[in-house]
Amino acid sequence: MRIAVTADGHTLDADVDPRFGRCRYFLIVDPETLDFETLENSGPMASGGAGISAAQIVAGKQVQAILTGNCGPNAYEVLSAAGTEVIVGVSGKVRDAIRAYNSGELRASSRPNVTTHFGVGSK
Repeated sequence: MRIAVTADGHTLDADVDPRFGRCRYFLIVDPETLDFETLENSGPMASGGAGISAAQIVAGKQVQAILTGNCGPNAYEVLSAAGTEVIVGVSGKVRDAIRAYNSGELRASSRPNVTTHFGVGSK
């Protein structure tokens, strides 16, 4: 099993990035072993379509879930179609978010929690 976490840094001690499409990094993590790979996201510099592009990248990594602060409707649709659980409202350190996921404290969202273009101009 693998999950993805939006992050503002490239380690498990980074903060969860509150933006999905415009996060700095995705950490693709095995939640049991904490082995991970880091993917730099091109979304922060994109003029448009950042959420869709990021969702396609994450879905292509065949993760079961994405942990993030916020997810807009376009990205949510792509992730849902790929069978990826979207878990929003996540904050704190990546390591702590994974711990919360493993203990069952986090629940999948039934819809996006922000509007289109929410992350533009943030951070």
